[in-house]
Amino acid sequence: MLQIAFIRENQEKVIQALAKRNLDAKAMVATVVALDEKRRATQVELDTILAESNKLSKDIGELMKSGEKAKAEILKEKSTQLREKGKELTEALNTVSEELTQELYKLPNTPADIVPQGKSADDNVNVFQEGDIPVLHEGALPHWDLIKKYDIVDFELGTKITAPGFPVYKGKGAKLQRALISYFLDKNTDAGYQEYQVPHLINEASGYGTGQLPDKEGQMYHDAKDDLYLIPTAEVPVTNIFRDVILQENELPVLCTGYTPCFRREAGSWGAHVRGLNRLHQFDKVEIVRIEHPDKSYEALEGMVEHVKVLLQELKLPYRILRLCGGDMGFTSALTYDFEVFSTAQDRWLEISSVSNFETFQANRLKLRFKGKDGKTQLAHTLNGSSLALPRVLAGILENYQTPEGIVIPEVLRKYTGFDIID
Repeated sequence: MLQIAFIRENQEKVIQALAKRNLDAKAMVATVVALDEKRRATQVELDTILAESNKLSKDIGELMKSGEKAKAEILKEKSTQLREKGKELTEALNTVSEELTQELYKLPNTPADIVPQGKSADDNVNVFQEGDIPVLHEGALPHWDLIKKYDIVDFELGTKITAPGFPVYKGKGAKLQRALISYFLDKNTDAGYQEYQVPHLINEASGYGTGQLPDKEGQMYHDAKDDLYLIPTAEVPVTNIFRDVILQENELPVLCTGYTPCFRREAGSWGAHVRGLNRLHQFDKVEIVRIEHPDKSYEALEGMVEHVKVLLQELKLPYRILRLCGGDMGFTSALTYDFEVFSTAQDRWLEISSVSNFETFQANRLKLRFKGKDGKTQLAHTLNGSSLALPRVLAGILENYQTPEGIVIPEVLRKYTGFDIID
C-alpha cells in the first residue's frame, strides 16, 4: 500500500508513475487526497474537542474544591455536550479512515524508474540469456506425451480425485519432484536463508498484508465457513511472519525460504501454452523472501537474481531474464525480473520464476518496521522470488533432457533421486 503522506506530497509523480501500468490514476488519487483531507480535518476537530474537554474536567475539579458547585454544574453540562460531540467525531473519523484505507488498497505499487513502459509481455525487456538450446533427436515429444509414455504424472487420476489441474505424480516422477524441492531448499539454506514450514491456509489479514487481497480475491480458493484462503505462494505466510513486527536495524537483512504447495483458481483456457504442466491449479514451489533496509534492497534484488541464475546453471537449462514492463508487472511490485526456461520440444519460453522488490508497499500494509540506530522507526523493504516453481522446471527437464533411451536426470539432482535416467 502506498503511503498516504507520499501520495499527498507527490500527487503528479504518483499519477505519472502509475501511467507506466497503463492506469489513469487521476480520479483515484484525487479521491484518496480528498478523503485524507477530510480525515485530517476531522482529527483536528476531535483533538480540539478532547483538549477542551480535558480542560473543563480540571476546571470542574477546581470549582468543586472551592465550593462553587453551581458554576461546576454549568461546566458539567458543557462537558457532557463535548463528550457527545467527541463521540460523533470519533465515529466519523473511524468511518473516513476506513474509506481511505479501502481506496488506498485499490492503488497498485508505483513502478521503479528503470521499469520500461509497456502494455503486455511483448514489451518486456530481455536483459540476460544463457545456455545452449539442445538439438533433440527425431521424434522428440512434448512433456505431456513424455509423462504418459513413462507413466510419471497422471492428470486423469488427479481429475478423478479432485478436478482438472490437480496432477498426481507417480514413481520416478514423484521422486524427481521431491529431488527438485530438496535441491532448491538446500541451495537456499546454504546461501543463508532460514527454512520455514508454514501453514497452507491464511486468514484475511494475511491476504491483505501481502497484497493478494483485495486484488486477487477471485483467484484464491476460499473456505467461507472459516474465512480462510488457500495460499497462492509461500510468500504470503512467510512474509506475514513479520506482520506488526518492529525489527532492530542490526537484525537486517532477514532471509527466509520455504516449500509449499500453491493453489490458484486461474481461469482455464485451451491450447498448447496451458497443456500438461504449463498451468495448474495446484503446484509446488520453493520461495525466498527477504526483509531489507531500504538503502540495500536493490542490491539484494540483484543478489537474488544471481542466486536463481546459479540454480538454472547447475540444472543446465537454457534460460533468459526479462525485466517486466509496467503493464505486465504484479500489483504489489516496484520492479520484477522474470526467469524463463526454453522448452525445446514446445519451441517456446516458459516462465519459471519471478524475483521482485516491493519496496515499502507490503511493509506499509503489514506494519513491518525497523528501528534505526537513531531510535526512529521506518518501514522496511520486502522482496521475494521463486527458487523455483516446479511444474515448468520439470517440463523443461523432461523435454530438454529426453533421449531415445529415456529422460536423463540432471547430474546435480542424481544424489537426490537415486537414479540417472527415467526409462
